[in-house]
Amino acid sequence: MKKPVRNPIREERINNEAIVDAYGSEEHAMGWYYYLESKISFPFQARCIGSNAISPLRKGDLVEVSRLAPEEACATEMRVLIRWQGRKMAVPLSQLVALDPDESTDEAIGDWHYWVGRGYLF
Repeated sequence: MKKPVRNPIREERINNEAIVDAYGSEEHAMGWYYYLESKISFPFQARCIGSNAISPLRKGDLVEVSRLAPEEACATEMRVLIRWQGRKMAVPLSQLVALDPDESTDEAIGDWHYWVGRGYLF
């Protein structure tokens, strides 16, 4: 995936809303967790945009996202819960794009994709 061009508006929103006053990886993770939790409208339909070694999803798979995974599952990356083959499981949010999201959901997921795409870490 190509690294996104630096977006000052998005950078400012992330710094002022997601990781404001966050020092260290744990605070960055929790900042992102609560930012996404407050902005994403669950549940939503999503499409997998790429495979990932820790996920069973393949590019093009359609899923329903029920909510963010528990906090402890989001310590290294943001994960969401889906129902897959009759059970709930956590998959990386960076692997999914929402289908027909509301504006807030679209912006928040876009912010996360931007953060990951730019190579930023907790």
